[in-house]
Amino acid sequence: MRVLARVEAALLNQTGYLFPWSPVCLAMGIGLYFSLRFEPAWQVYVCLGAVVLAAWGLARKARSGWASLAIGGALIAVGFILAGIRAHTVAEPVLSWRYYGPVEGRVVAIDRSASDALRVTLDRVRIGDVPKDRRPQRVRLSLHGPVAQIEPGQRIMTTGHLSPPQGPVEPGGFDFRRHAWFQSLGAVGYTRVPVLTIAAANPEGVQITAWRMAISGHVRSILPGEVGGFAAAVTTGDRSGMGQSTLESLRASNLAHLLAISGLHMGLLTGFVYLALRIGLSAVPVLALRWPVRKLAAIGALIAATVYLMLSGGSVATERAFVMASVMLGAVLIDRRAISLRAVAVAALIVLILRPESLLIPGFQMSFAATTALVAVFGQLRDVGQLPGPKWLKPVAGLFLSSAIAGLATAPIGAAHFNTMSHYGLVANMLSVPVMGMVVVPAAVVAALLAPFGLDSLALGVMGLGLEWILLVSERVSGLEGAVGHVASPPGYVLPLCACGALWIALWQGRSRWLGVSAVAAAFLLWGQGQRPEVLIADSGGLVGVMTDQGRALSKEKGSGFIATVWLENDGDGVGQPNAAARWPEPSAIQRYSWRGKELIHLTGKRAASGFGDCTSNQIVIAAVEVDLKGDCDLYDPARLLQTGSLALSGSKVMTSRKIVGDRLWSPKTRGDKRAQ
Repeated sequence: MRVLARVEAALLNQTGYLFPWSPVCLAMGIGLYFSLRFEPAWQVYVCLGAVVLAAWGLARKARSGWASLAIGGALIAVGFILAGIRAHTVAEPVLSWRYYGPVEGRVVAIDRSASDALRVTLDRVRIGDVPKDRRPQRVRLSLHGPVAQIEPGQRIMTTGHLSPPQGPVEPGGFDFRRHAWFQSLGAVGYTRVPVLTIAAANPEGVQITAWRMAISGHVRSILPGEVGGFAAAVTTGDRSGMGQSTLESLRASNLAHLLAISGLHMGLLTGFVYLALRIGLSAVPVLALRWPVRKLAAIGALIAATVYLMLSGGSVATERAFVMASVMLGAVLIDRRAISLRAVAVAALIVLILRPESLLIPGFQMSFAATTALVAVFGQLRDVGQLPGPKWLKPVAGLFLSSAIAGLATAPIGAAHFNTMSHYGLVANMLSVPVMGMVVVPAAVVAALLAPFGLDSLALGVMGLGLEWILLVSERVSGLEGAVGHVASPPGYVLPLCACGALWIALWQGRSRWLGVSAVAAAFLLWGQGQRPEVLIADSGGLVGVMTDQGRALSKEKGSGFIATVWLENDGDGVGQPNAAARWPEPSAIQRYSWRGKELIHLTGKRAASGFGDCTSNQIVIAAVEVDLKGDCDLYDPARLLQTGSLALSGSKVMTSRKIVGDRLWSPKTRGDKRAQ
């Protein structure tokens, strides 16, 4: 009873501070839905609905301490229900076999692939004689052949290779199938032949995209090269004008966030417009004395944010930033504190309700981690007083502190998802973020105002100078020795544990908040003790990787390049595929490797398969082609790999992607398809 009394007393002491925990509880329910290995039946949702009603009734009758727990439980159930509803409402057909033939559709998005090829997303798709009920709503094609002018709204046709979205390249890894499911992306592929335009651009349904691409082209015509591509990316979200080398240097210097139209850009834009309008209106005595200048400035900033959202393509990151900006500007309109943990919580609730799958996206995690940390720390500083030091030094100290806080808050998330850490990222941000805020964004706003009069070239020139400086910083910083460190992927429970500890520190009131430090410390300790799989097998059978004292040895120096890159990144290994393949002993047509008293045999081609004789019980055979073997070896051929997906072997433990992902809406149906024969 004493324990219960202490728990209730602790909850009562948090009265007035519990609202920021609402999105945390909602996120717990969403995370629970995505962590399941089976798709919940409708009865589960009915039961959870009953739980929500019961918890709501209990919260109304119980004492306030226990009422907060009841509300938290209800929010967890609501999060689960929302995620399930969202997953079912976005359901569209997914290609279940490899297809080669005519592909026709309307261009709705243009970007670049990881191989630097132009890439288009098509809707209103037609592929061969596939009936409409089995036809993907959207497909994405990388264009490796001759490419004419591609515009949004065009209907194009080509001959291409399509396949279902790929599952995790290793058990427990990123599931692109799940990501594609929520984008209604039912097939991905490529073409090496010319693309034909069979219908001129029709702006119906893609008018905003057409405007974006037109603005992007105009910006690049004034600012050529990588600077123009950078300018187009930060104004319209179009990155098709940027090369991979520039993107890599921005990532290596921890400046890639300047490309994504997210919280920083939206905050700088709305902040600049708000201050400009407030100063301008206050300079007119008649307006300053008779009108609520502060609220008018907030309305103007909100309009600017809305226009920016439309022109930037409305990506998930931009929508998230718009919601956060809208909540803070709305707080100004109703005379509330604009920057507070409650405002951040409201923004997180809106995003999670509209797009529950955002919880799994690194951008969501990093954005709200940085924002929560900044608001919490500066809130404490506001309570204890201003930053120490002379006035002229305070802006520099504030910039340094905010960059350091945001960097520390997002570093574990970035390292967990991308397996890299920029050792000089703080320096690069200190040199670049002020230029983005004081030069690039104001010049972009002025250019937008002057564009209707054809006078935007001068403002874009100023913007280009700022972007040239940022690109110079990224190039120099990324070129420093040891600029990038490589980190192995943590076990799946590490990041949630770290997040829970950090949130406890930020949101809980009182000295017991520092208990969260132990959770964060435990997370990093468990991260350091995590073990990578000893053997990895690709779901196609085309690549095998074995962990050695020198790092992972790969069975091939070419082919399956994406899989090889992800494996090595997850190992925290900075070498390329050829160097990793050099670790494999005695390369030959039939790749062999001795592992734990067994012999791994990798057969990649029909010739190698036909030249392999009978197998024995101490052999594990991985074949990328159909083979007919005699013997009692453990065989992983295409038919079996179709059922298992990628594999990870550690000792006697065999883990498959299929087992970890389970039978979900986005999981492939393994019963087979006659078209795949």
